[in-house]
Amino acid sequence: MTDDIAEAFEANRAHLTAVAQRILGSRQEAEDVLQEAWLRAQRSDTAGVTNPAGWLTTVVSRMCLDQLRSRAARREDFTEPPPLRAVADPAEQAELADAVGGALLVVLDTLSAAERLAFVLHDLFAVEFIEIAGILDRGEAAARQLASRARRKIQGQDVASDRARQRQVVDAFLDASRNGNFETLMELLHPDANVSANAAAIAMGTPSRIDGRDAVAEFFNGRAKGVRFADIDGYAGGAWTLKGELKVLFAFAVEDGLVREIEFLAGDFEGISVDYRSTKSRS
Repeated sequence: MTDDIAEAFEANRAHLTAVAQRILGSRQEAEDVLQEAWLRAQRSDTAGVTNPAGWLTTVVSRMCLDQLRSRAARREDFTEPPPLRAVADPAEQAELADAVGGALLVVLDTLSAAERLAFVLHDLFAVEFIEIAGILDRGEAAARQLASRARRKIQGQDVASDRARQRQVVDAFLDASRNGNFETLMELLHPDANVSANAAAIAMGTPSRIDGRDAVAEFFNGRAKGVRFADIDGYAGGAWTLKGELKVLFAFAVEDGLVREIEFLAGDFEGISVDYRSTKSRS
């Protein structure tokens, strides 16, 4: 660990604690995360880090995300799941409620791990979506969509109707792709549509990046014959399997009724909630 990182850690300790506390909803867990982040920083090669404060925020946020996902996994072992927040001390709960608002604190517990992180970082700490995308290992449009969905939940808007509309768009897109309906693909794509892929998907032959409605439509024209509809972290998407084994996920970000971004995700799907077995491929 370089001196710059050590100095940045001390200078930003209050900020990092606040970030972790807002995400996790627990002062004690936030302090535990900071302690582990300090140890991780000591073990890391940080010579190439140009923005120590941003790097530390990323490290702490990723550790909080892992903590939230671990909680969600543990909740599945209970008949009546405990709340997402793990606050035992009334004084601690009062402190956190003062910081984020009592009503907001309750609603935060209804969000998924990714939604909560995206909302807290962007809406409470003004972190740019491009940085949040890197923390979540997702595209910028997907990060924006997560925060937007969290915001709608907090505001009490009809998320179920929004999900239904998104499902219709993605379902229509996959259908047009399977059947080689180029015109429909163009109609369903945002002018600034793009395709991205994680490293594992690129290693399988997926292009690392495709930009623009025309290029994306051309790429998908007649190609999604083996892709079935899937719910990915509660969002409409697609899944490609081989001999019953999940190989690639197609994560869609929909804006204003148009497909803005499609991410190819392969490799390790740990931490991603996927439901595709209840749907049937139309191939």
